[in-house]
Amino acid sequence: MKTLLVITGPTGVGKTELCIRLAEHYGVEIINADSRQIYAEMPIGTAAPTAEQQSRVRHHFVGCKHIGEYYSASLYEQDVLKLLQDNNSCDNTAEPGARKDMMILAGGSMMYIDAVCNGIDDIPTIRDDIREMMKARLREEGLETMVEELHNLDPEYWSIVDRCNPRRVIHALEICHQTGKTYTSFRTGKKKTRPFNVIKIGLTVQRKELYDRINRRVLAMMDNGLLNEVISLLPHRNCNALNTVGYKELIKYLDGEIILEEAVRQIQSNTRQYARKQLTWYKRDEEMTWFSPCETQTIINFIDQKLFQNK
Repeated sequence: MKTLLVITGPTGVGKTELCIRLAEHYGVEIINADSRQIYAEMPIGTAAPTAEQQSRVRHHFVGCKHIGEYYSASLYEQDVLKLLQDNNSCDNTAEPGARKDMMILAGGSMMYIDAVCNGIDDIPTIRDDIREMMKARLREEGLETMVEELHNLDPEYWSIVDRCNPRRVIHALEICHQTGKTYTSFRTGKKKTRPFNVIKIGLTVQRKELYDRINRRVLAMMDNGLLNEVISLLPHRNCNALNTVGYKELIKYLDGEIILEEAVRQIQSNTRQYARKQLTWYKRDEEMTWFSPCETQTIINFIDQKLFQNK
C-alpha cells in the first residue's frame, strides 16, 4: 500500500526546505497543499517553491492554475487522489525514476489537507452563471445582506459559519440557489476510506521564534517584489484568490486607504493571526506528531519506524 507523508504546520515555520530534504532523502515527489501556490501569478506572496527548489525535487500543483480559474478543496481532492493513483502531474509530465509507493503532501491549507486525508462531502460544483451572479450581488449588496439571506435560507449553517468570511457565506448561498437545498443538507462529516497509509507530521517552534520568522519573511517578500506582483494583479482584484493575506493589505495601500508602512504592518499581524488559527486547527488532530523543523534526522527516524510498521 502507498504511503502519503503529510508535512504541515503554521505559515513561516520552515516546511518547504525540510520537505525538499526529506524528498531528496527518500527519492519521492512533493504534492503542494497550499491553496494559493496553485496559482501561477502569485509566487512571491505565497512563498511558492523557487525554480531552484523545484529543480531539486519534482513538485505537483505549483503554479498550474490561472488566477481566474475556479478551484476548490473538492476539485483538489479529486486531482490529488488521481495523482496518487497514477503519479501523473497536473500537466501530465511525470518524471521517470520517481518512487511510486510514497509521496509527500506539504503545505498549510487546512481544508486541502483534510480533503485528501479524510475526504470532504460530495457538494455540487457551482455553475459559472451562479458564481458570477453571486459575486455581482456581493459587490452590489454587500456582505451583511448576503449573511441575512443565508440566515433565511439555511439558518443551521448560518449559526456556525464565520459570517465575516465572504467566501464561506457566498459558497453556501451558491449551493442554496443552484440546488434548492440547504448547504447543511450536503454536510455529512463522514471520514472516507483511503487506499493509502497516512503519516502526519506537524512542524512547530516557540511562538516568539515563529513570529520573528513571519515578520522577517514579510519584509523579504517586499524586498523580492511583492508590491509589483500585487500591482500586476489589480485587473484580477475581484478574484477570490486575492482575498489573501499580503494581497488584500497592499490593495488597500494602492487604493489610498493606508500608507505602505501600515500595509506591511498589517500583513505581518494578519499572518501571525493566521498562523495561530492554523495551530489551533492542527492541534485537534490526534494523528499528528510534532517536531521542530530543525530535527531532520529525528523526523527521518520516526518516518522509517512508521514505514516499517505499515509493511
